[in-house]
Amino acid sequence: MSLHGTNDEERTDLNKEESRYVRARSRRLLGSLLLPLRARILWAVALVVVSTALRVSGPALIAFGIDSALPKALVGDYSTLGLTVFVYLSAAILTALLTYYFLMVTARVSQAMLFDLRNRMFVHTQKLSVEFHERYTAGRVIARQTSDLESIGELLSGGLSELVVGGMFMLFTAGALLLIDPQSFLILLIALIPLGILTRWFQVKTNRGYRAQRVASSRLIQFFVESMTGIRAVKAFRKEKPNEQHFGGLVEDYRGYNAKLIQLFGIYDPGLIFIGNVTVAAVLLFGGFRVLEGSLGIGVLTAAILYARRFFDPMEEIAIFYNSYQSAASALEKISGVLEEEPSVPDTRNPVTLKSAEGRVSFEGVEFKYSTGGTVLQKFDLEIPAGQTIALVGTTGAGKSTLAKLISRFYDPTEGVVRLDGHDLQEISNHDLRREVVMVTQEAYLFSGSVAENIQLGKPDATETEVIAAAKAVGAHEFIMRLPDGYQTDVNKRGGRVSAGQRQLISFARAFLANPAVLILDEATSSLDIPSERLVQQGLKTLLKGRTAVIIAHRLSTVSIASRVLVMEHGKVIEDGTPDQLSKSGGKFAALYKAWRDSLV
Repeated sequence: MSLHGTNDEERTDLNKEESRYVRARSRRLLGSLLLPLRARILWAVALVVVSTALRVSGPALIAFGIDSALPKALVGDYSTLGLTVFVYLSAAILTALLTYYFLMVTARVSQAMLFDLRNRMFVHTQKLSVEFHERYTAGRVIARQTSDLESIGELLSGGLSELVVGGMFMLFTAGALLLIDPQSFLILLIALIPLGILTRWFQVKTNRGYRAQRVASSRLIQFFVESMTGIRAVKAFRKEKPNEQHFGGLVEDYRGYNAKLIQLFGIYDPGLIFIGNVTVAAVLLFGGFRVLEGSLGIGVLTAAILYARRFFDPMEEIAIFYNSYQSAASALEKISGVLEEEPSVPDTRNPVTLKSAEGRVSFEGVEFKYSTGGTVLQKFDLEIPAGQTIALVGTTGAGKSTLAKLISRFYDPTEGVVRLDGHDLQEISNHDLRREVVMVTQEAYLFSGSVAENIQLGKPDATETEVIAAAKAVGAHEFIMRLPDGYQTDVNKRGGRVSAGQRQLISFARAFLANPAVLILDEATSSLDIPSERLVQQGLKTLLKGRTAVIIAHRLSTVSIASRVLVMEHGKVIEDGTPDQLSKSGGKFAALYKAWRDSLV
């Protein structure tokens, strides 16, 4: 029991330490957003101080008018009363003008901060390594960029200015009450005790509630995005009903957290009103006795009542602000977590110059394991001469795709070195490496835009003639010309106007145009039908000519164009030779080759 108790205490301490760290991280992010805008912020502070002081002066002017100006007016001297009314109206007009300028300045500050934060998120998530995007799902990234940023935007657009104005107003109101009637200020001071207890209770409860609500919201968005992204699989496997039930449960969880938060506001708001009314009643009662005694003027009592009543007015606005604040604070914590992520494959600070690579690839004592699993490659040594086409064959999980990701430097090896033309990949800049090493994956992603624009990703400054030549080289030209607008056809997101095989052909044309020294095809022909595959294989001979190529494929028809085959098993090469040699050797590849030949029959 004692050991268990100790573990719980250690876990609690760890959670507290982690919470402090997360809050400090959020404060650093907020500070970095505010620092460039400090001049505007100081100007906004000056505006709100002056406008609040003028606004708070109203009850004091009323007190002066009742206790001093009215008695003089009764004897025929209207000048003091007229001057008091003029000053009161002037203060009101000036307050309105200054408040307008304050809101304009704070709006510009808020939008500048939001613009900066949104850009940082987009730029930073693009810089992060593939490892992050495989670990941190697309739904969660989208939630950070949409709902979380919207929560912060709501806070900055209105809630923050309301907090500043409200807090300043309460401070100045209390100060004014202290100056005109210290005894009424003492009553207000006593009222702050139950107000502080109620507000602290509200803060703790809503803090927990909004954290839970943000988690529920993130799960909701994540599941929605994943369901819509995989809608074809959902329909193919009739998952509509289970998805509906699961999504309904997520919605119910979200609704439940919102209901609890509404209940908290239902207690807090009436509590504020009650404390405010009791305070006003106490000021009226004790002030009334002093008026009867003649120790307090009616004007001062009126002003004291107004100040006591107005003191609590911003509390309701601050409570509404706290709604936005808790949501935004939780969102800022999540965003700061993403922005703190460092690329697991960082760009080198002093890269070697690689103007034109030959394409020689070597693995020296390479070991690799993912952070979430066991070792994938074990003391792996491999030499791929420049210009050689090799095929990687093996069962799922043998390490083929991992090897390709290491050549592309989507990951760095846990141990050992991967080299290109004798240079450690970690010494080559990402810019040069991406130019010289191109991977075509099974999922040929097409961006919104025309077919020509998607091909030009391989070479942004390519001419129309070069684009067409690249498409012809891989056998894509004919089907592109049959599209409604030829090369100017908008493929829509994920290539909505073209088939999976056609998308793959466009990705081959893109790779051909890029003209890399090393080309990696990771199951890149798996989505092609037999006629398309034959057409592409003809184009691949052109595509692979004069460059190093690594082909990962289960279709042995694709393997046949390779000059060398590596059979992998459990992170090791168990067979190495030409396709003809291995097909006659009686080993693993021979068995795969025989099974493939039998399937054709």
